[in-house]
Amino acid sequence: MVDAETVVTPAARDLAAQLKVVLGGKINDEGHCRFEQRIFLNKPFHKIAIASDHGGFYLKEELKAYLRKKEFMVIDLGPGNAKACDYPDYAFMVAEKISAGEVDAGIMIDSVGIGSAMAANRVSGVLAAKCNNVSEAKSAREHNYANMLTLGSKIIGSTVAREICDAFLTTRGGAERHQKRISKILNHK
Repeated sequence: MVDAETVVTPAARDLAAQLKVVLGGKINDEGHCRFEQRIFLNKPFHKIAIASDHGGFYLKEELKAYLRKKEFMVIDLGPGNAKACDYPDYAFMVAEKISAGEVDAGIMIDSVGIGSAMAANRVSGVLAAKCNNVSEAKSAREHNYANMLTLGSKIIGSTVAREICDAFLTTRGGAERHQKRISKILNHK
């Protein structure tokens, strides 16, 4: 396995492509692989970062307990109460944990979910998807290799939120054709 900091020569990259081996990685100025490899490993999610703003605080607390009962390792990045706060701060915290490889996936809850997805998608290597139902959650993983889920507490209730989390956290990425498309997104300048 090639880790995210391995230098991959052009000849090695060509050979890997010929053998249909996904080394992944957006190549930086030093020729290092970055995020694609981690995304396309397609391993089950276990270590999950979760956060919210004030609008999503109570749903976050409920989902955190639910996921821990399902034996996920859940890291709560805050907030610790329902006092007013800014969703981008918490969305960035979750996204940065994903980008750094410190967690397998992340969940961010605000009132609607859109703003958090927009913020998270500004962080390199993060593919955040705002999902309102199980079908969207499965598609986000299977077709788009999403590694961060955003939810809107004013849009969905706790039962649907649990079902979405179950689908998102257990669905694996899909066919190679989807990897090609996601590579285009990750490598767009």
